[in-house]
Amino acid sequence: MQEIFDWISLHQQMIYIVILMIFVGIEIIGRVPSVLHTPLMSGANAIHGVVIIGAIIVMGKAESDNYIALTLGLLAVILGTLNVVGGFVVTDRMLEMFKKKKP
Repeated sequence: MQEIFDWISLHQQMIYIVILMIFVGIEIIGRVPSVLHTPLMSGANAIHGVVIIGAIIVMGKAESDNYIALTLGLLAVILGTLNVVGGFVVTDRMLEMFKKKKP
């Protein structure tokens, strides 16, 4: 338990920045008009390819006995992949609405 407290005190500024980013992100997304929400989110989801690449790099540089880094990296790869695929699916469905229907 002391290790957790030591880690938190060592990374206190980083934790504050992450918490601040969460609140700022919620405020920004909450103020986006509903008309723009779907295109912006589909584009943002596609950008999560950077998360996938970063997670793969972290997993590649992690030691084989560091199960926390490997597990978080695997989770980041899975969730990032789902987000990228979801972004492309939403974009495809959105573009289908603008195509002319065949008689």
